[in-house]
Order: sequence, then C-alpha cells, then structure tokens
Amino acid sequence: MYQIESFLSARLFLVPEKVGDRIFFISNLSGRLSLYVMDKKGGVPEPLLPPEIALQNPHLVGRLYKPFPKLGKILVMLDHDGNEDYKPMLLPMEGGYPEPAFTEMLAEHRFHMGQTFPEENLVYLFAESHKESINITLRVNLKTGEITELDRSVYGGFVDAISEDHSKVVLTEGYTAGDNVLFLWQNGQKSLLYGTPLDQRQPGVEYPLTGMGNGHFVRGDQGLLVFTTLFEDTGGLAYFDLDNPTNLKQVPFVGVAHEGFGEFEGLTHLEGNRFLAYFNIDGVNWCYEATFDEKKLELKLGAVLVGQGKISNGVVEHISWEKASDEFVVSHSTAISPTQIYRIKQKRKKVKQLTREKVLAIPEELLAAGEDASFTSFDGLRVSARMYRPAESLGFEGPRPLVYYIH
Repeated sequence: MYQIESFLSARLFLVPEKVGDRIFFISNLSGRLSLYVMDKKGGVPEPLLPPEIALQNPHLVGRLYKPFPKLGKILVMLDHDGNEDYKPMLLPMEGGYPEPAFTEMLAEHRFHMGQTFPEENLVYLFAESHKESINITLRVNLKTGEITELDRSVYGGFVDAISEDHSKVVLTEGYTAGDNVLFLWQNGQKSLLYGTPLDQRQPGVEYPLTGMGNGHFVRGDQGLLVFTTLFEDTGGLAYFDLDNPTNLKQVPFVGVAHEGFGEFEGLTHLEGNRFLAYFNIDGVNWCYEATFDEKKLELKLGAVLVGQGKISNGVVEHISWEKASDEFVVSHSTAISPTQIYRIKQKRKKVKQLTREKVLAIPEELLAAGEDASFTSFDGLRVSARMYRPAESLGFEGPRPLVYYIH
C-alpha cells in the first residue's frame, strides 16, 4: 500500500546559483527552508545558516538571496519567526550568523530585493514603510554602504530596467493587473515615459491595459525592449526609442522550436544582446537562449535550455547564469520527479543532473507524467489543460474518478 505521505516527503531544491566551483541553493533538507552550498559536481550539501533560522518560500517573496563573491558575503532577506518583515542581511560565503547589511531605515521598513549586480556590489531594494502607504526605491552599495533613493510611490515604483552605467532606471507604477505606467529616472530626475498616471486620468475615459514591464535598455541605452500585452494577450515584446516612447514597434520571435499554445513570460538579460526567453506552452516551461537583433528588431531564439531532452515536460523553478564559466544552473520539476538541480555546460552542450531526489518508496513508473488535453470552448476560445491518467503499469481498467483543478 502506497501512502500520500510518501508522495509528500520529497524535499525541495530551489533557486540554485553557481559561483566558481560551488552551487548555492535553498532546500528543506532539515525540515525547514534554509540556505545550502555544494560542489559544482554535486556532493553532500553544507548548511550556511544556523538551524533556528528559516527562510520564506521563494515563490512568495521573489529574490531571497544573492552571493556577492567580491565582498565574500551573501545577501539574504530574512524575517523573524515568519512575521514577513523582511530585512537585508549579510553572512559570510562559507556560512555563519547573518548581520544587517545596513542600519538606516531598517526598523521602520519591510524590504524586498530587486535586481542585483554582484560585480559592482550593488543591489536595488524596495522599502515598504510601516508608518505610511509608501514604497521607496533604493540603490545600495553593499561595500561602501551608500544608499541612493530613486523614488517614492504609493503605486509601486518598481525597477524595470537599468542602464549599464546605472545612470538611467525605468520605474513602473501598477494600479490593477496589466495597468502599468513607466517612468524614467535619470541622474536624479524622474519623468513620465509611457502611459497616463492615475492622478492625471479623466473620468469616463478608458485607458489601455498594456501589461508593460520587464524592460531592458538596448541600442546603447537609447531604446527600451519591453514585455507587453498590447499586441498579443499571451504576451510579447515591443521596442521604442526613449525620445519617442509612443512609437511602439512589435518585436517578433524568430526560431521558435516549441509547438502548441501558451504565453510568453518574459526575458532575463545575460550580457550584450544575449537574453533568456521564457514561455509556458500547454502547461510546461520552455527556456531559450536568445539574441536581440537591433537592426531588424527581432528576438532570435537559439539553444533550447529547457523544453527538450533531460530538462523537459515540467516546470522551471529557477534558472541562473554565471558569466565567468558561461554555465547555467536550473531547478526543474515534473509530475514524476521532484525538484532537481541541473548544470548546463553551454559550450560543450552538456547537461549534468546534480541531485537525485525521489518520491519515497513509490516507483517512478507508478506516477503519471501528464499530457496535453487542451480544448476549444463554446465561444471558440482555446483553453489550455493537462490530464493525468493512471500510469499504464497499474493496469487500471473501467471507469476512473476525475478531479478538476481550475485555475
């Protein structure tokens, strides 16, 4: 007899980050989520935090930690006994007891980690005031302690794009889902870039839901490549010049390898015109290396990192890239496998699985991998769906119970 407890016993391996010969990650190996490190070839994980400190679920917080090797420190967002009042803390790369990254503003705000730049010891943080409804956008130099305030906004002020020299930052305000307005912060000055701010809107006038965000400076920081739902409700890319932001040009995808339907989820910048492009197609994730063609205004999809071969038919929990080695580490799970960490040696086109987590005492052949079961609704709209039949090895016959999970 197999028990549901066996199925639920699988441990998590999340948010891997490669630094040199070491791979950092979050796991509940001890029964609670904590930070670990292991050799890049795999091996016994080493704890980096004291056992009494637990980390939040990374799906709820976003960025939980980031190694800063030049500092010899790891930036970790910690709360106190689950109170969700997150503070930026630093601990040694080899582990230890965390200490505050800085003391200014610390007690009166809850913090969230934004984009990080370890080579420059810079991190962008969002500070939510405990005293008023305001969000403060900060840039912090973890080496010098210098704190630069970029914005104060009731509606977000989230960092969407950062120029190479950090002199330009695109900030986003969000009012409802898909209703976003972009601002440009440049050398201390903030100006409207795209959209109509809430306090300037007229009663009875409809304003388009742009879904705009996840921007990247291109063309020598003179233009912006940005995610939007203006052209497709399943998401896509647009380009505009900073001096002519109303002239949006749709950026098509070239070299698509996947089939089926789904949505484009966004980009991560690697270097130069190199990006990672993410798609959810019929319930499974695809990730490509991609190149932005600045002349043709096309995103050329290249090597498939997730979606084919060993890492396919599942969900990407996290993927990160190390510049020095040009290698990726991925946390990926499927319906028949718990989260596993993989290292992708891109130059050699090799994928190495570093963990061997499994469902306790239930053979893999008894689990259902799932299949696409998308259908067309009464109004002609295609609805994505996945179906999980009992595994063939069970020899199950006759009517089968059916559970619907609608999201």
